[in-house]
Amino acid sequence: MKDYLNVSNFIWLNRGIDGDDTHGHVDDITRFVSQNTIMTAIENNKKDKNYKRLNENLKILKKSKIENGKKLKIIKIPMPKPIYIDNIKVPASYLNFYIANKIVLLPVFNDKNDKKVFLVFKKFFKSRKIIPIDCSELIWGFGAIHCMTQQEPYIKP
Repeated sequence: MKDYLNVSNFIWLNRGIDGDDTHGHVDDITRFVSQNTIMTAIENNKKDKNYKRLNENLKILKKSKIENGKKLKIIKIPMPKPIYIDNIKVPASYLNFYIANKIVLLPVFNDKNDKKVFLVFKKFFKSRKIIPIDCSELIWGFGAIHCMTQQEPYIKP
């Protein structure tokens, strides 16, 4: 991979969250927020499928180093409670946020962790306004704010 991508260092995480139709989109589990700082999802409920998956990813991140050989600063972000729509688990994650010049659009889910995560983001992104956006229904599309900002193919009329 190093040769094909022409990179000298990369981090390969194990698995994505339950309900993710891509089987591991990184914007639901772990995001670089600065050159040496990463936010990563954690699940505190040991009975949830994500508990083991996200713990494995956290262990990988703790062992990983950035290109200059230094360890990562890791900010743990809790998962919201599982969300089911029409009996289908959807990939609700606070990490599907979007960073713009002066703001951060933060997905929230009418969950007890919404406020806690908002305060973590406010503390970290001091120069940006944190704007929470209720994604409780948007997540039915199997993505949130970051997913919505991705490129769409141009189709010639």
